[in-house]
Order: sequence, then C-alpha cells, then structure tokens
Amino acid sequence: MSARTQSQQALAEGFADQIEEISDITVHRYFAGAGLRANGVQFGFVMKGVLYFKADEFSRRTFEARDCAPFRYRGASGDVTVAAYYEVPDEILDDPEYLSTWAADALRAARSTHKKERARA
Repeated sequence: MSARTQSQQALAEGFADQIEEISDITVHRYFAGAGLRANGVQFGFVMKGVLYFKADEFSRRTFEARDCAPFRYRGASGDVTVAAYYEVPDEILDDPEYLSTWAADALRAARSTHKKERARA
C-alpha cells in the first residue's frame, strides 16, 4: 500500500470513528483512496484528502445549496463528474454530531440506490 493510500485510509478511519454510532462502518481500499461502508453498502469515500458522501435527488439539493462540488477526476478521455457523490463541507467535518447526521443521510441514499440496483438485476 502506498503512503498516499495509507494516509487516505487513516483519514477515512478517523471519519469512521466519528460516525460509528450510525452503523458498523468498515473502511476499505477504494482506487487511490478509501471507501466507507456500512453492512456492505458504500456511502462515502476519501480521495485526495477530501470526504465525499453519496447523494440522491433529495440530498443533492443540500450539497448544492452549500456550494459543494460533486466528485470529479481526470480520465483517459477527459474530465469525469460523478454526481452521485458530493464533497462534505468543512464545517460539517468539525462537528461529529452533524457529520453523523450527514453520514446517516448518505447511507440512506446509498441503501436506496443499492435496493434499486438489486431489483433491476
């Protein structure tokens, strides 16, 4: 594991410790970062030192109202935007109770998406 991946892992584990009351949260390797899962459902990840949470049509409005950016990366064919995950605002990161509320909402959104995907399969 690279030093950068280790730091992403440690950061994700720190966030997981802050929100552990919402569910049994595990941290796993996720590309060049670290993912957050609850009972096998991914609801967030840390990439390049930034925490992103799953958004749906309801919670996306809250992220956008706070000028949060969706996850973006540069792919082989250009810039890619992943509107399913949004950056968590800094002021939320500083308050474990508020962070837990946002994490619970992200988990709800992820579970809803997970159920829809399983129904289609």
